[in-house]
Amino acid sequence: MKFSFPVTRTTTPKKKQNPQDLVFGTVFSDHMFEMDYNPDKGWHDGKIIPYGPIMLDPSTAVFHYGQETFEGLKAYKASDGRALLFRPEKNAERINISNERLCVPTIDPDLMVEAIKQLVAIDIDWIPEAEDTSLYIRPFIIATDPYLGVRPSQTFKLYIILSPVGPYYKGGLNPTKILVEDKYVRAMAGGTGYAKVGGNYAASLKAQEEAIKKGYSQVLWLDGVEKSYVEEIGTSNAFFKIDGEIITSPLTGTILPGITRDSVLQLLKHWGEKVTEKRFTIQEVYEAQASGKLDEVFATGTAAVISPVGELCWKNQVITINNNQIGAISQRLFGEINAIQRGRTSDQFGWVTEI
Repeated sequence: MKFSFPVTRTTTPKKKQNPQDLVFGTVFSDHMFEMDYNPDKGWHDGKIIPYGPIMLDPSTAVFHYGQETFEGLKAYKASDGRALLFRPEKNAERINISNERLCVPTIDPDLMVEAIKQLVAIDIDWIPEAEDTSLYIRPFIIATDPYLGVRPSQTFKLYIILSPVGPYYKGGLNPTKILVEDKYVRAMAGGTGYAKVGGNYAASLKAQEEAIKKGYSQVLWLDGVEKSYVEEIGTSNAFFKIDGEIITSPLTGTILPGITRDSVLQLLKHWGEKVTEKRFTIQEVYEAQASGKLDEVFATGTAAVISPVGELCWKNQVITINNNQIGAISQRLFGEINAIQRGRTSDQFGWVTEI
């Protein structure tokens, strides 16, 4: 083992919740990972400790200037008892892309993956086994200089916490209703849209709040300049099947390079589907619906994996997609990715890491 971390086990283990009652992101396991950074030592003193509050000075930089990055991935329990991670090395690669943008020191990807594996191994009993459940893993890095002034911090902490979760949406694979957002902006070229940072999500809350008040689950973001080109659905990447072609927005710096997005693209190409990364407008989507060519819309992300869209509303114009039913491609993608994640089918892409 290249990396090994000391473990302090909790003396007050928590009672585990019934897997059928799990709500996404509200319950946390017994332990967490902590590691420090300073310019002299680099990343050092990683350890696994009991889950608990973090003590920080009120002037700590992350509170005032938002210098932080994070990731999200899952662990699954296979039917044969193995604990499996889905493409953790991609999360380790992506956090360094975010780190570079936020002036956060990069971290050895192997170190991060090993920290995740060792923490999950300690709390392996927290991986729920019921269908549509998993153990959500949240690594995050925060700036810790006690200093009021706009400059990059010199010190940081990496934490990893674990949360047993049920489905991200209560309806599971039932199609969602999405409001097309043409007032607020998520990201601009040259900004942080491609990085996984808290500020992106804080800026999106107002739009999501207003969408929920109108009866919608999420928003479909348009580009920040013309407010015309399709970008993301909430915190997920967006796919549209139009006239037999599956299209998604390209990675031009304003959307997150999703790991599920990449997995979906690889699967679709492997299956021989016509799939294209290109810019396209919401007007084109509505025209496709009017001509009977819009077959499916779905979102992809770690939390929900595949989330079909049954309704879009743009400028008070509501369209229903595929009779508000999950489409064949959405269903097949969810089934295949879910089977790979849970070890129920061959892992021909080498995506699964066993703990």
